[in-house]
Amino acid sequence: MIRRKGGPAEQRRVAIAFVLALATAMTPSYALGQQPRAVRPLTFGADVSLVRISVVVRDSKGALVRGLKREDFEITEDSKPQPIDAFEFEEVSTERVEEPTDSTAPATTTPAVLKAATAGSPAPPAPASIDFGGKRLVVLLFDSSGMEPEQLQRAMESAHAYIDDRMTAADLVAVASIGSAGLEVGQDFTADRALLRRALDRVAGVDDGSSADAAAAEAANTDDPAAADSFTPDTSELDLFNIDRRLRAIEDLSKALMPIVQKKSVIYFSSGMSGAGADNQVELRAAIDRAVKANLSVYPVDARGLEAVVPGGDARQASRAGSDVFSGRATARQFDQQAQSQDSLASLASDTGGKAFFDTNSFAGAFERVVTDSSAYYVLGYTSTNAAKDGRFRRVRVTLKRADLKVEHRSGYYAERDFAHAGHEDRDRQLQDQLLTDLSATDFPVWIQAAHFRTGDNRFYVPLSVAVPGAALFPPGSVPATGTKMLSLDLIGVVHDEAKQAVARLRDTLKIEGTAEARRKNVQYRTGFTLPPGKYRLKVVARENQGGTFGSFETDIVIPDLRRTAIKVSSVVFGTQLEPSAKRDTGNPLAREGSELLPSVTHVVSAQKPVYFYYEVYDPTHDTGGAMRLLTSISFFSAGTRRYE
Repeated sequence: MIRRKGGPAEQRRVAIAFVLALATAMTPSYALGQQPRAVRPLTFGADVSLVRISVVVRDSKGALVRGLKREDFEITEDSKPQPIDAFEFEEVSTERVEEPTDSTAPATTTPAVLKAATAGSPAPPAPASIDFGGKRLVVLLFDSSGMEPEQLQRAMESAHAYIDDRMTAADLVAVASIGSAGLEVGQDFTADRALLRRALDRVAGVDDGSSADAAAAEAANTDDPAAADSFTPDTSELDLFNIDRRLRAIEDLSKALMPIVQKKSVIYFSSGMSGAGADNQVELRAAIDRAVKANLSVYPVDARGLEAVVPGGDARQASRAGSDVFSGRATARQFDQQAQSQDSLASLASDTGGKAFFDTNSFAGAFERVVTDSSAYYVLGYTSTNAAKDGRFRRVRVTLKRADLKVEHRSGYYAERDFAHAGHEDRDRQLQDQLLTDLSATDFPVWIQAAHFRTGDNRFYVPLSVAVPGAALFPPGSVPATGTKMLSLDLIGVVHDEAKQAVARLRDTLKIEGTAEARRKNVQYRTGFTLPPGKYRLKVVARENQGGTFGSFETDIVIPDLRRTAIKVSSVVFGTQLEPSAKRDTGNPLAREGSELLPSVTHVVSAQKPVYFYYEVYDPTHDTGGAMRLLTSISFFSAGTRRYE
C-alpha cells in the first residue's frame, strides 16, 4: 500500500507488509545488544555492618582530653546498651609545616581513593581498607554550578589562605566540585600545596552554565527559520529522578571514602539548597546515611556570607506589588526563604557530626573547626543488637563514667532497609540507582528491540518493545494450579545521545496476571518516541514488586541520516502476531487499519505460525509513465547456507 502526504514539500513513502509461512522453525537470535549477565554486588574492604562513632572529648575548659580507655565509654542505641567491639584513639598534629623551597623535593604520594567518585567514571575494583593513621583528611568541595562568581571567589580566597597559611604537617587535602554532570574530582588527597593551588584555579575557572543557558534562550527566540525548523527534543519532562545532584555528589564522595578507616571532613561551599523540599528528603537521608557509614563529617559553608534582606527585593529581581510590601509579610517571606535554603545544609552538618557556618563573611572558622575536631578523637565501633532492616533512624548516645567531661558525636544513623520495609520513595530511588549504575542487577532476563521509521524531515519514530519471560517472573510452584497470582512490574528507562544528555524516557507499571499460560509466554511492553538521526544509548531497568528482583538491558540505537543515503529504507520488523489496535491513528507505523504488528523481540518463531514483515521505503523513483517500481527479496540463512528465499 502507498501512503501519500499532501503538499509538494511533503515526502512520499511506500510501506510494505507481507506474510510468509515457514516450514521450519527459526533458531533463536540474540543480536540485540548487551546480553543479561549475572553481576556480583560490589563490596568494600571497610566493614559496613560495624557502626563507627567518632567521639571528641573535652574538659570543662574546652581542652581535648586524651588517655581514655575502652571501659570509660558506654554506648546505647535507642536506649539499649551496645557492646564496644572496636576502640581506637587518633591524634593528629596541628603544627604548621613550611612549604619546601626546593622544587626538586619529592612530593608526598598517597593512594588514589577519589578517582572512582568522578561522575561518569567506570566502577573500579573493590578497594581494601586504607589506613591513613596520623593524617587529617580534608576535602574542599565547591558547588561551582550553584554559586555566583563573587561567592565562588570568596570561597576560593579562604581555601587558598588555608593552604598557604594554615595547612599542617599532617594534612592531606583533596579538591572537588559539583558541576552540571555531578561530582568532579580536581585533585586527590595530597600534601603538595602547588598541586592544590592548581586544582583550586581550575575549579575557579569552571563555567557555571549560565552562558550556555543564555545561548539556548537566544536560539529559542531567534527568527531564523532554519533554526526554528531544527529538531529540538522536549526536555521539560526529562528530569527522570527528581534528585538534587548536590546531595548525590556528597553521597558519591562518601562511597569513595568508605574504605578509609580514619575520620574524614568535607568543607562544603555552597549558596544554599533552595530547591530542597519534600521531594528531596529521600536523597537527603541517603546522603547523610552514606556519610555516616563512611565516618565522614560535613561542614557546610554558606558562601553568600552575611546578606542584607532588602524589603521588596534587590536589583536582581522584579519589584513586588500588593499590600504585602507595606505590611512586612513580603520581607518575612524573604527571611523564611533564606532560612529554608540553609535547612538541608544544617541537617547535613548536625547528622554527620559536623558544624554549619552561616551568615558570616569570614570562612576561617570552618577550617579551624575541622582542624580542632580531627586533632584528637576516639573511634568506637559496635555491631547493633537490632538486626531489623527497617530503615529507621537509630539514635546513638555515647556517655562517659566521668561526669566532668563532655562528649561530642553524631546523633545516630539510618539502619539498612530491605525491600519489604521500603516505602514508595525508597523503591523509586532503587529504580533510579539501578538506572544510574554502570553494573545493574540482572536477576531475570530482559530483551529489547527498537526500530526506526521516518515521520518527517529529519525526524524518526522509534517503536520500542521490552520483553520479560513469564517463566522468570513466575518460577515453578509460584503459580497456583487453579486461579491466578497477580504481580506488578515497574519499568524505567532513559535514552542518551552522544553528548550523554537524556533525550527520551519511559516509566510505567504493569499489572500481570500469573497463570500457567503466562509462564509459557513473554510479558511484552510497547512504547515509542521521536528522535533525529544519530547514535543513542538506551537502558531499561525492570523490577518485579514482590521480591524486589531486577532485570536490565542496554543497547545502542543508530538512526541513519537518510538524506545522505541512496536507498532510503526503514528498519525491517517481523513478528508472528497481530492484535487489534485500540486507536486508529497512534503515530506508530506498526499499527494500521485497526491492527498492530507485535514485533518478535526474542527472534524465535514457531513453524505453526505465520511470519509478518513490515518496512518502509522513502522517496521512490518513477518510470517514464509515473509509476513506482519496487522489488523486494528476503532470504533466510542457517550456518551460512541459504535455506529459504
